[in-house]
Amino acid sequence: MTAVREGLPDGRYGRSADQRADRKLKIIGAVLGVALLGVVGWLGVSYISGQDLSGRIITWDAVSDHEVKVHLEVVKGADDTGVCTLRSQATDGSEVGRKDVTIDQRTGQVDTEVTVRTTKRATNAILVGCTGSAAGTG
Repeated sequence: MTAVREGLPDGRYGRSADQRADRKLKIIGAVLGVALLGVVGWLGVSYISGQDLSGRIITWDAVSDHEVKVHLEVVKGADDTGVCTLRSQATDGSEVGRKDVTIDQRTGQVDTEVTVRTTKRATNAILVGCTGSAAGTG
């Protein structure tokens, strides 16, 4: 005797409504994923383009127990101005000197030598960061 089946057993292999719901969820997930990637990309580009001053320390020299000379190089837009913050530390890691340097020269690259006064002998000079704004905005 052979049994003839007319269809699949109900409830055993899922329903077509579940397949449609799964497909909708996959589409919604893909759209939200693309939107999230777009937002992250936009934030990254706006952050990078907002960096209008880029500085680095070329050399530094502790010339005495109370003074460090720093050769600072800043790359910027020709009409941009800004401030770069320098800092010096002692051997124990404590901060012994800090100075804000105004960068307002009308060139794209500024090389300047800065003297940072310290409270005791410094063992390093660090560029904390540079912030800037366009000349017309303040």
